[in-house]
Amino acid sequence: MRYYRVARKGKPRLLARDEDTTYDVTSARPSVTTFDDLAYVANVAGESVDDITRRLTEEAETRAAPDDATASVPLLVDEVWAAGVTYEISEQAREAESGRPEMYLDVYEADRPEIFFKATRDRVVAPGDAVGIRGDSEWDVPEPELGIVLQHGDIVGYTIGSDVSSRSIEGENPLYLPQAKVYDRSCSLGPCIVSPEELGDPHDLEMSMAIDRDGERLYEESTSTGEMVRTCEELVSYLNRHNTIPPTAVLLTGTSLVPDEGFTLEAGDEITIDVEGIGCLENTVKTV
Repeated sequence: MRYYRVARKGKPRLLARDEDTTYDVTSARPSVTTFDDLAYVANVAGESVDDITRRLTEEAETRAAPDDATASVPLLVDEVWAAGVTYEISEQAREAESGRPEMYLDVYEADRPEIFFKATRDRVVAPGDAVGIRGDSEWDVPEPELGIVLQHGDIVGYTIGSDVSSRSIEGENPLYLPQAKVYDRSCSLGPCIVSPEELGDPHDLEMSMAIDRDGERLYEESTSTGEMVRTCEELVSYLNRHNTIPPTAVLLTGTSLVPDEGFTLEAGDEITIDVEGIGCLENTVKTV
C-alpha cells in the first residue's frame, strides 16, 4: 500500500491507497493520523503495516485519490540520516569538489559506508514547500535519494528524499560536512510512503530529477537504484550499530544524479524528483 498524510478541514489525516481505492484510515481510528502511528502499532503487534491497515479499511471511508503535490510529510520523523558515496558518480563528484579526493575513493571502496546525520523534524519540509539553500554558500545542489523508513530500526517502508547540500562548504574542508548538510529546510520527504510488500525490490527502481528556472529546464537526468554499490539492508545495519536511533527515522541512500560543476541552485527554482513505484516529490527553492 501507499500511505499519504493530508489535511482535511485543517486536520491531518492518513490515507492508504490500495490499487485503485483510497481509504481514510483516520476515519476508522481518529488517533491514527500519520504513518508512524500505524508503524508503532504494527511493531507492537508483530505484524506488517499493510496487515494492520487491511483490517482498518473494513471500517474506513473511501476518498478521492491524493495529489502528490499537496500531500504533507507522511510521517512525524524524529531523525533523518543519510549515506554518501554509494554511487560511482557521487564519488566522482565529491572528488571534484574537494582538495582531498582520495578520501572519497577510500569510502566508495571500503567495507564501512559513510553515514551522517541530516535533519531533525523541524528541518524537513513537505512536498510543494520550499527547500532551502544557505545564504553563506556559493554552490548548492539537490540530491534525489531513495529513503528507507525505519520503525525501531526495522525497515517498514520507502519514500523519496531531497538532500539539499552546499558543495562549496563541504569542498572547502570535509570537516565542514555538518554545515553543508544540516541547516533550515535542508531536506524534503514525500509525497508518500510505500510499504515493502507494495514496492518490491528497492534496488531496481528508475529515479529521475529535473530542475526548472523561469520556465526553462536547466537539468534533467535519470538513473537506477540498481547502480548503488550497497544494499538498503547493509546501510541500515551500519546505522543501527552501537547507535540507538529514535523510534521513527529515515535513512537516505545516496544519489547518482549530480548536476554539472557549473550549476548551482537559485531561489525560485523548481525541483522535481520521480522514483518508480513511489511518486513525484516537487519543491521550490528559497534562501535561508
